[in-house]
Amino acid sequence: MSTDNITSQLQKLSINAPATLEGSYPDVNVVDLMRNYIAEELHKISGVDTSLIFPALEWTNTMERGDLLIPVPRLRIKGANPKDLAAEWAEKFPCGEFLSKVEANGPFLQFFFSPEFLFKIVVPDILTRKEEYGSCKLVENKKIIVEFSSPNIAKPFHAGHLRSTIIGGFISNLYEKLGWDVIRMNYLGDWGKQFGLLAVGFDRYGDENKLAKDPIHHLFEVYVRINKDIEEEGDSLPLEESTNGKAREYFKKMEDGDEEALKIWKRFRELSIEKYIATYARLNIKYDVYSGESQVSRDSMKKALEIFNEKGLTHEDKGAVLIDLTKFNKKLGKTIVQKSDGTTLYLTRDVGAAMDRYEKYHFDKMIYVIATQQDLHTAQFFEILKQMGFDWAKTLQHINFGMVQGMSTRKGTVVFLDNILEETKEKMHEVMKKNEVKYSQIENPDEVADLVGISAVMIQDMQSKRINNYEFKWERMLSFEGDTGPYLQYAHSRLRSVERNASQITSEKCLSADFSLLTEPAAVLLIRILAQYPDVLRNAIKTHEPTTVVTYLFKLTHQVSSCYDVLWVAGQTEELATARLALYAAARHVLNNGMRLLGLTPVDRM
Repeated sequence: MSTDNITSQLQKLSINAPATLEGSYPDVNVVDLMRNYIAEELHKISGVDTSLIFPALEWTNTMERGDLLIPVPRLRIKGANPKDLAAEWAEKFPCGEFLSKVEANGPFLQFFFSPEFLFKIVVPDILTRKEEYGSCKLVENKKIIVEFSSPNIAKPFHAGHLRSTIIGGFISNLYEKLGWDVIRMNYLGDWGKQFGLLAVGFDRYGDENKLAKDPIHHLFEVYVRINKDIEEEGDSLPLEESTNGKAREYFKKMEDGDEEALKIWKRFRELSIEKYIATYARLNIKYDVYSGESQVSRDSMKKALEIFNEKGLTHEDKGAVLIDLTKFNKKLGKTIVQKSDGTTLYLTRDVGAAMDRYEKYHFDKMIYVIATQQDLHTAQFFEILKQMGFDWAKTLQHINFGMVQGMSTRKGTVVFLDNILEETKEKMHEVMKKNEVKYSQIENPDEVADLVGISAVMIQDMQSKRINNYEFKWERMLSFEGDTGPYLQYAHSRLRSVERNASQITSEKCLSADFSLLTEPAAVLLIRILAQYPDVLRNAIKTHEPTTVVTYLFKLTHQVSSCYDVLWVAGQTEELATARLALYAAARHVLNNGMRLLGLTPVDRM
């Protein structure tokens, strides 16, 4: 794969490339090429420095307003009316090979890319780079850890974890596409008094067969029953005889390294991870590291407590050790870092874990994908690391998200993620069977129903900003109408079918198609949208919003849909059919890339 694709295309067409400005990647992003050209020419006309023009170029909210625009006031020219300047510059601006027109609109200058130029550059770029189209090396040799999902062992993996899982999966894929070395980490809730509780519960209610068959569900059943025992006991028993007391005593043994106690815990942990790996695989997620609270070394926690003391951060209260963070930020309050019985807390373990990770990986950035309920905890944790004097504390970022509300299965129990995936799969299967002809052509209907079902679940989650809470609605998730996961899958399989029906036109022919034949407004709009994809990824890494990509994919698929009525491939002359097929093939590659970036597996038939 040649990395200088756009540049070599320009050479073939004998077009001189504009100078590459800092922060632009014209080899792999045609919009950056345009930014360079516009900045250079506008500098000649206006005398404003290119370093001011380049960052002032913005996307337009509708394509009627061009492909890029510049708000003239952003250029800070004293004593001139921005409207007059826009009009004057628009008149003088040379379109060259790159632009079709430049218009003044009030104080805005609007730039329209030349469709002829885009067809010649973008379609071959997509068809050559395929799954690499959109990716770009924004950094060299930079390492990032993304910690996400992080369920508690023995508690159900429910829709709440689903959010962290798929947002984290998307962010990991995005950083990888943009040149980072990504370590995907799952930091399990696998330590604490609840394990004492679980061990005591398993002793009372455990069933070896059930544990082997479905560890997570069975441990959850045990957990629920043992908690019920505690509720029923109330304060009726002396502490050492009570279930709570026994659980505490068991966890203390674990903390003290008792081998027998650790053996049971280790088994619960390993069986649970095995089950998680299978669930994650359905969501196209594979972790590089399964870590957990239990893996935080005692040394680093001890070291953390020592640094707290050295830096004068702690004080004692009734035997417990606290840090008062209000000195640094009023909103952060006070927080306990060691209980009076000497056991550590979640926060201390988080600090120890971060120290261990930096020691081991020397990351350049670390992202925690954790729900908004943990905003305070995370802010306290980051502030403590900063006050401990770690320079790398400023590279930590919390990516938060809202809650999933109204969760209950149709069968009315706790919603395990597996239940959701199974129910959507069944429903998709029912919908698919309605079209007998198409259904008979699908080789593996069960797998396709699963993939379509998963995209329904994931797209319904990623459609709005991650900070928003949303209502979990089965009917929205199971619908083929409107902007849903199944709609994207359908759009992909329909493009696949266009390619299958024109299988006599080879991909080599598509590469050398005569794109001057593509003149219809529908085709022009489609190529303008396809040209934006690399820029969409650049924007997404700033916002960390899956919806940035989701919204783009719907815009793309709606436009492809509009093309079907006008841009026929069947029954056309070979030249025309080839040019149109090349455009459809390019659209399918971009849709495929975007879906995979979100963690979906596109289907070829449905």
